[in-house]
Amino acid sequence: MGDLIPPNESTKKIAPWLEPIWDGMNLAKFPNTILIHGQSGIGKFEFSIELAKALLCEESFGAKPCNHCEACRWFDSANHPDFIALVPETHRKLLPHSDFDSDSDSPKKSKLSQADSDGDVAEKKEKKSISIEDARSAIESLSIGSHRGGNRIILVYPLEMLRSDSANTLLKSLEEPPKNTIFILLADRLDRVLPTIRSRCRLLSAPRPDRLSGLNWLRTQLSMIPGLKMSDTDIESIYDEQGGAPYAVFDSIVARHNKDELTIAIQASRYLLQSMSQGHRTNWLDAADKTQKARYSFLLATMQRWVSDLQSCAQMGSPRYYPKHEITIQMLAQQARLPKLLRLWKSLIQARRHENHPLATRIQLEALLSQYQQVFED
Repeated sequence: MGDLIPPNESTKKIAPWLEPIWDGMNLAKFPNTILIHGQSGIGKFEFSIELAKALLCEESFGAKPCNHCEACRWFDSANHPDFIALVPETHRKLLPHSDFDSDSDSPKKSKLSQADSDGDVAEKKEKKSISIEDARSAIESLSIGSHRGGNRIILVYPLEMLRSDSANTLLKSLEEPPKNTIFILLADRLDRVLPTIRSRCRLLSAPRPDRLSGLNWLRTQLSMIPGLKMSDTDIESIYDEQGGAPYAVFDSIVARHNKDELTIAIQASRYLLQSMSQGHRTNWLDAADKTQKARYSFLLATMQRWVSDLQSCAQMGSPRYYPKHEITIQMLAQQARLPKLLRLWKSLIQARRHENHPLATRIQLEALLSQYQQVFED
């Protein structure tokens, strides 16, 4: 993986569109379990990290986190003994980098799970789900009192990627939460979280920003990246393609700037769009062959957004994700057979339910792209 540009300090703060939620929180009377859900890439994780730090802050007066007390300093150095993060190996970069040795895949603290970006090229030996061993280890540690006598925080992200055995282990602790233990759970897709877990949580919906606010925030962050030059038109195009998720757009642009492995997924997405723009002439075998090495979930999201825009235009609407391709999408929408288009949409939804555990990625891509081509045939 290429060296990522360290995020500016401001990217770690609460996103402006999440500040109303933050301001409405009562840290003194916080629930045992909170489930923060919302679209991926809108700042939920950064919000939860700041929330965990605030709940562990030992300052008696003033706003939290104070960033000065011993607990805050420990948290910033990723050495707070009462903070436990359960994330899959594919999400390492989302945690403070000092949780891990730079030259080793082993965490400095055994109670922290490994994590990294989920690009298929780099993740051949990385697990996408939270292992039952990590979950059990974290739960077992709860039988011991907190190290500093205050709160203990268990952060789980993404909750929907818990294996069933790990989810059951977590559920047992949610039913009878240990004293002074707070669970911060995060999910990109609430519908994929077990109902038994949802029913034991205080639900908190994280909103997506309006387009103007999101773009303003994004431009501010990008202006702090040395050597990065990108036109407003390109920024807005990527912003729309990512469904208006500013953090996801920021990561994509920085990845492209640093030429790391996520660039492969971005390039594959571009090729996939070019192929799908051909309608009935789509060469689905070639498209699957040229894109199969990219992250499967990334490709599925690209297909789903394109098909969503097709459905919108077929019903007299406008494209949401690819407005710069509106002429092509409008033309294809006129050629599409709506019943087939709806069946393809259902196939994509079904595929996304298993996107983190794909079997024979190329074969699945071929099947979906072949079905797409047939949308434009009688």
